[in-house]
Amino acid sequence: MSSTEYTDGRQENRVENYTKFWQKDISKEGEADNQNRVESYTDVVNGYYDGATELYEYGWAQSFHFSRFYAGEAFAASLARHEHYLAAQMSLRPGMRVLDVGCGVGGPAREIARFADVNIVGLNNNDFQIQRARKYTKRAGLEGQVSFVKGDFMKLAEQFGEGSFDAVYAIEATCHAPTWEGVYGEIMKVLKPGGTFGVYEWCMTDAWDPSIPSHKALAHAIEYGNGIPTMRPLSSCRTALASVGFSVTHEEDLAERPDAVPWYYPLEGDVRKAQTAWDYFTVWRMSWSGKLVTHSAIRVMEWVGVVPKGTYEVGESLKVAAEALVQGGQTKLFTPMYLAICKKPN
Repeated sequence: MSSTEYTDGRQENRVENYTKFWQKDISKEGEADNQNRVESYTDVVNGYYDGATELYEYGWAQSFHFSRFYAGEAFAASLARHEHYLAAQMSLRPGMRVLDVGCGVGGPAREIARFADVNIVGLNNNDFQIQRARKYTKRAGLEGQVSFVKGDFMKLAEQFGEGSFDAVYAIEATCHAPTWEGVYGEIMKVLKPGGTFGVYEWCMTDAWDPSIPSHKALAHAIEYGNGIPTMRPLSSCRTALASVGFSVTHEEDLAERPDAVPWYYPLEGDVRKAQTAWDYFTVWRMSWSGKLVTHSAIRVMEWVGVVPKGTYEVGESLKVAAEALVQGGQTKLFTPMYLAICKKPN
């Protein structure tokens, strides 16, 4: 890991101050804390990803999302198949101009560009991730097909103009928005008439009940561990899509599929479940020994200045995230892959 791509003190400050947005004790968490995160969503998300990006790449390659697994399927193959499935459901065709909302370091954009032969613009509000996305895209020889811009997904029309894209997709990104109506409304504006929006959304499922303390605590742990201002139920996602005028042509919660291998298995840290020999190390990194080695190394690197101050704390939040996501998956109270394919009216 290296901090050489951190370009200014603001980024280090965001990492260092990330945890101040949460009360770790849920009993002390109030509506004011939640509202502060929503209003400061840009700082919340940037603080998280400034500190978490290299940790994500270390543990999750360049596609920061979950996926389904077939028995014996390699981790990388599963990630790519998840991206291909979205592109296929959206009926992406060669030559289309497509927007990736919340593109991370560009792993899905590069994969989908190759798979569907489309031209993709990746949008991200995090400078550090954009730098890495451009570097990896140049290395892949895809600069002529995939580009990246810095911007706020709550101001898409202001940045790109209305009717600028044939299709838009978001993979586990719009959960970071202060409101779904706001971000979906902006996506609607930049789509051409008849254009397609596809999203893999993070939601609390219909089984989740915030009046139950354990359910509320689970959502809070997911928020804290993943840099999300506020978790919302799946029903709110459906309502938001409809309220901005989208027609949903296909929807499904892929986490509900009766897969023999659950989507969260890499987070469990049980190396006996590794689907391939190559994936053994991926799973080991989430085991107790893997986390001990990784987080001890991060503490040392932070102390000597190799990574920004606060990276260790963000790393600790990732441990909270892993435990909460596994619990959410096992109890069916959370899904990272509610899929909705939507059309803008002609």
